[in-house]
Amino acid sequence: MSRNWRDLTATTFECQKMPALSSRGMVVSNHPLASSAGAEMLAAGGNAVDAAIATLFTLTVVEPMMVGIIGGGMAHIRLADGSHRFIDGQSTVPSAVREDTYTSKPGSAHDVFDTVGNENLNGPKAVAVPGSLKAWCETLRRFGTMSLADVMQPAIKHAARGYAATPYLHECISESAAEMRKDEPIAAIYLPNGEPLKVGERVVQAEYAETLRTIADQGEKALYEGPLGEILVDYMEKTGGFIRRTDLTGYKTVERQPIRADYRGWTILGPPPPAASGVHIAEMLNILEGYDIASLGFGTPETIHYLAEVLKIAFADRAAASGDPDYVGVPVERLTSKAYAEERRRAIDPGRAQAWGAGVSQLEGAHTTHMTAADSFGNVVATTQTINNLFGAKILIPGLGAIANNYMNLFDPRPGHALSLAPGKRVTTSMSPMMALNGGKLRYALGLPGGKRIFPSAMQALVNLIDHGMSLQEAVEAPRVWTEGNALEVEQAVPERVRTKLASMGHKIDAVATVAGGMNGIAFEDDGTMTGAACWRADGTPVGISGGLARGGVRFRLD
Repeated sequence: MSRNWRDLTATTFECQKMPALSSRGMVVSNHPLASSAGAEMLAAGGNAVDAAIATLFTLTVVEPMMVGIIGGGMAHIRLADGSHRFIDGQSTVPSAVREDTYTSKPGSAHDVFDTVGNENLNGPKAVAVPGSLKAWCETLRRFGTMSLADVMQPAIKHAARGYAATPYLHECISESAAEMRKDEPIAAIYLPNGEPLKVGERVVQAEYAETLRTIADQGEKALYEGPLGEILVDYMEKTGGFIRRTDLTGYKTVERQPIRADYRGWTILGPPPPAASGVHIAEMLNILEGYDIASLGFGTPETIHYLAEVLKIAFADRAAASGDPDYVGVPVERLTSKAYAEERRRAIDPGRAQAWGAGVSQLEGAHTTHMTAADSFGNVVATTQTINNLFGAKILIPGLGAIANNYMNLFDPRPGHALSLAPGKRVTTSMSPMMALNGGKLRYALGLPGGKRIFPSAMQALVNLIDHGMSLQEAVEAPRVWTEGNALEVEQAVPERVRTKLASMGHKIDAVATVAGGMNGIAFEDDGTMTGAACWRADGTPVGISGGLARGGVRFRLD
């Protein structure tokens, strides 16, 4: 694209972070120590998978409010041979849970899954069967080159000796403090003397360091078949939780093929069901393809209007037909078809906001983390992981030192719906570890945390890159919008005159500080260089490896 997107924009912004450039590998995550852990593996000769697993284990230590070994996630892996696969390590419903195990709060809206006593939100009954640890260990064995013990060393080090709390961590603790105070083990670490850790104070997790050492020695069996699992199950049985030994021994990861979309000659690859993201990103891009988004300009009322309308369409279809494909018939082909996009596009009013229902018939937590890694061999990993809400179920398992997920809050407590509870059912997620190819070459890999706001934000980043021609740093930091049919959230950088125009078109505007969380990604150039970028919405940090080994035969003398 020859013109600069800023020539057409109605929403201006300046990037708050600098990208990193590398030639031999890149790791970008939402904490500098985690990115450094992955980069250490690349520097030692490891590949992108080694780097990714080292980064994820370190994130469980330094970003404990977002990710943990008792969590779940989705990894998008591109190998050097050009093949793509998704490793589904999502959590599942314990076998003891039934459709009516929880009682929905009276008067809850159809998309609100609150239960009486918040049993599916906080505490032991909120915990689903974990998948993260098994997925990470299996992925390393299949596609990595280094030992589990080696890639876990940075995580063990930071857990044992501690690290400095960032302002971001302090704010997350403060936000969750009221509920965390009810659990003595988690409060002892993050609320010493009853108050949130202050910025710069050390976060030491000695018990968790021992858990990590056990995993480094025994692998995932330590949790799914061994002593760590016994500790978890014993805690669940004593406190009313649902996880039992058979849930752990029976858990399996699933390898899935990506959802593919063609957008203006680009190939977009995203996660398949049970993730809702890949299907609906494809759906939205197909609809947007009928408009000249580049000429309409970034952040203009016209562009934001079309974004809002396709978001509402996608969420209407998501509510009707999303879920675990082993339990729910998801009409993937129809939703991702160009014909369906044309059908939906014809009904859009270019000058007026509308309410939308589903165009198909049937038949999440906001706090996650994302990291992206690439090596010089052609391997790339984009993975989103979570324990669902901030600090998950707000409990720390004694004897493990690990924070438990509250994934049960993503299921509909009312029977008879797509997202209703069933033993063994995998959670539906908005996780969007995306990759974009042009001319058969990988150009971008990116993702972010943020619950139901993840896949709309990932879609907007792709539009920023492809239609507006932004740099990766600009694309991940650009102001975002979001709606699922009610208010249209716009980040505060969208100027008042644009909001006023949107309001005149029938949108109910809600100016917010942020839409979703800290996006990060990697851009790939023809000469083999990579650019890593992370946005201002989290502690995101790119760390690149350049330079290289000495030229053969080189020596120096001191005569």
